[in-house]
Amino acid sequence: MVISLLTFVLALVLISLPLPAIHGQEKKNADPWASSETMQPAQLAKILTDKYVSVPTVIFVGFRSLYVGGHVPNASFHGTTSTEQGLAELKAWATSLPRSTELVIYCGCCPMDKCPNIRPAYTTLSNMGFKKLRVLVLPTSFAVDWADKGYPMQKGM
Repeated sequence: MVISLLTFVLALVLISLPLPAIHGQEKKNADPWASSETMQPAQLAKILTDKYVSVPTVIFVGFRSLYVGGHVPNASFHGTTSTEQGLAELKAWATSLPRSTELVIYCGCCPMDKCPNIRPAYTTLSNMGFKKLRVLVLPTSFAVDWADKGYPMQKGM
């Protein structure tokens, strides 16, 4: 009787698990951007140093302390977009921009697939109608994928 009850409870637990969990697979958050809406660090670094190319407006959407420690040259900071206040500051700043403005957003606080800032920033700006919006791909962090590669940086506010 105890074994039958235990078997029954175990069967209920297994049935209630989603299939990926049974196989040890985690469903990753789908990125809201297309691959054509991304930019690699080397590509942005080249644009920043080419005096014959139009430079996009670069926006840092992560934590203030990381911005102060080092950021992409001329990147602006309008708040940490994992917070409602940060998203509101970003929206307020972006409201007056032409929707044709070329924007590149990035964070780099942590591995990109776990970043709490990049997706809310992208979604907000996309919903505002920005059509030339790109995400700087920093798979590991700003330190590893930008600074350690010797790409140009600025420090401070």
